[in-house]
Amino acid sequence: MILREYGENDLQEMTAVWNEVVEEGIAFPQEETLNEVSGREFFASQSYCGVAEDDGIVVGLYILHPNNVGRCGHICNASYAVSSLRRGEHIGEKLVKDCLANAKRLGFGVLQFNAVVESNIHARHLYERLGFVQLGTIPKGFRMKDGHYENICPYYYDLSFLP
Repeated sequence: MILREYGENDLQEMTAVWNEVVEEGIAFPQEETLNEVSGREFFASQSYCGVAEDDGIVVGLYILHPNNVGRCGHICNASYAVSSLRRGEHIGEKLVKDCLANAKRLGFGVLQFNAVVESNIHARHLYERLGFVQLGTIPKGFRMKDGHYENICPYYYDLSFLP
């Protein structure tokens, strides 16, 4: 498996993996899927997009961008998507580690996740194992696809701890 920056030829596969997570409705805040045009614009607007490629196929990706501007511009945010056919293979862990390294390389000081759904235990365990700190809980902060609300748990990682 290769982790690398995305290229134009990856956009169709990236959009498909991204849309799969959006359509599941249990992790991403977005409700609208991407098409060829909106996907190209969305991924191009990020500070960095990384892909996990296996045998020439994009099996996962992440987006990295500032979480805010100005005096808070040193804090970045990221989202991760792994193909449902490849979950459980530790691809997400590889993506998070690559993201941390690229966030630091790009000059960010903190990586913050604003809205990790409390019931997303696999992601939460991964983040905690990698050293992310939970900031608290926001009651009913995420509307699930079926309409009920779940708590969200913001997390952060101090990038100064990386070599």
